[in-house]
Amino acid sequence: MRRFELSIEEGNYPIHSLSLLVGEDLVTCIWGGTQPHIGAVGIALPRPSIADPNIVSSTSSVFTVLGHKEDELVKMVSERLSARLQKNVVVAAGVHWDHLEEDAIIEIMDNCRVLAEKVADVIEREE
Repeated sequence: MRRFELSIEEGNYPIHSLSLLVGEDLVTCIWGGTQPHIGAVGIALPRPSIADPNIVSSTSSVFTVLGHKEDELVKMVSERLSARLQKNVVVAAGVHWDHLEEDAIIEIMDNCRVLAEKVADVIEREE
């Protein structure tokens, strides 16, 4: 298994990841903040786009721990990685900072989006 640890340190909300290539599949853990944990898990599978079968898209399922809000994060990251890499992808994530405002949530999601692209870049270079 190949393993990749990456971080995005931009702004006030750094995000970290550990990714493992398990055969042809990818498992990525994402964490950040004062209490890293598992708040949600998403799995995405590549498929032809419904709008254009020549484009790869993905379908995902998400499980969220009661009271946690990482569902949108794992859905976004797992679908992006699955479609771009054409792999089955599992993402587990838990980020926590107290009393976040909307602009902070946007920054965290942006950092996760950038981190997903960085993970994909590294994996594409390795293959």
